[in-house]
Amino acid sequence: MNFKTLRDADVRGRRVLLREDLNVPMKNGAIADETRITAALPTLRLLHGQGAKTVILSHLGRPDGQRNPKYSLRPLAPRLSELLGTPVGFVDDCVGDACVAASRALPDGGFVLFENVRFHAEEEQNDPAFAARLAESGDLYVNDAFGTAHRAHASTAGVAADLPAYAGLLMEGELAALARLTDEPVHPFVCAIGGAKVVDKVGVFENLLGKVDAFVIGGGMANTFLAAQGIDVGASLRDPDLAPAQRIIAAARNAGVSLHLPTDAVVADAFDADATARVVALDAVGSGMILDIGPASAQAYAAVLRGAKTIVFNGPMGVYEKPPYQNGTRTIGEAIADATRHGAISVVGGGDAAAAAHALGFADAMTHVSTGGGATLEFLEGKTLPGVAALLRP
Repeated sequence: MNFKTLRDADVRGRRVLLREDLNVPMKNGAIADETRITAALPTLRLLHGQGAKTVILSHLGRPDGQRNPKYSLRPLAPRLSELLGTPVGFVDDCVGDACVAASRALPDGGFVLFENVRFHAEEEQNDPAFAARLAESGDLYVNDAFGTAHRAHASTAGVAADLPAYAGLLMEGELAALARLTDEPVHPFVCAIGGAKVVDKVGVFENLLGKVDAFVIGGGMANTFLAAQGIDVGASLRDPDLAPAQRIIAAARNAGVSLHLPTDAVVADAFDADATARVVALDAVGSGMILDIGPASAQAYAAVLRGAKTIVFNGPMGVYEKPPYQNGTRTIGEAIADATRHGAISVVGGGDAAAAAHALGFADAMTHVSTGGGATLEFLEGKTLPGVAALLRP
């Protein structure tokens, strides 16, 4: 894609308005998961080393355009200071005279974190006047927030109209990794896809049907595909409308793409009845609830994945948060890791897929684990991401 990156910018002594995605989980006022902060560090360290005066913008949660202490970014400043080994100041707003003054007072290599941009309703409205006020605190703009690149907000897209715009290292890396899935991928190309609903990922199926050789399908969406073929899935989660799954089945058949579905399952009497978890063949689900693919299915999927050269993992195979239902996701994760060690390109598509990869211990073995949930999904659907489009050269 034709955009400038931070590597193209001369930042020494200049104010860099840097949009990061620091929307981290908080618990009792403390950071509960630093994954997004860690992902931002390479760009922050590069700016520090090159003598930029860096103003950090981010959102946190959904404060709905109102000031709410629960969603303040203030607790992040001291942790960023520790990780960067240099002071990170804080200003309790993101626009106005105090912000502009703070940006101008920064030393070369210095940092200041501004308050949550979503404390202003104009942020999510992508209000041009608000974007222009944000731009007053910068000489150039760097977007490193891939996780919000699918949002056309003032700090993710609008401000690029007011300042020279560049992609940060994280943004650049995310787009390069995802492009390997869509631009002439090496075959065989397999998509391991799970999640709750087929309807939520119809666009992914439709866009990837012309690129992949096979899908291995788990999660609630597998139940929908099974039901679409007349298989009784009992009390299992599935889409009420089977038409989208039936269309995908027909399209895959026409395209010569394999759709691998479970042949056995881990079921329980109810979602919270873990003591009743058991492995059954699909014709023995009865009134049970499918909560993971079965071991035979997991091994069959693993065999497909071990033979792949390009892999995208876009959703868990079951309720991986609970030990009785982790085997399916863990088994295919280990297979993807094995394929990667033998030269395959593997990309984990953010969101629940990334959470499962970290929780089950195979994230570090992947070629790339995306920080974007919704952004990755929309990229795989072939949609234009507003935060990326704003960086493109005319």
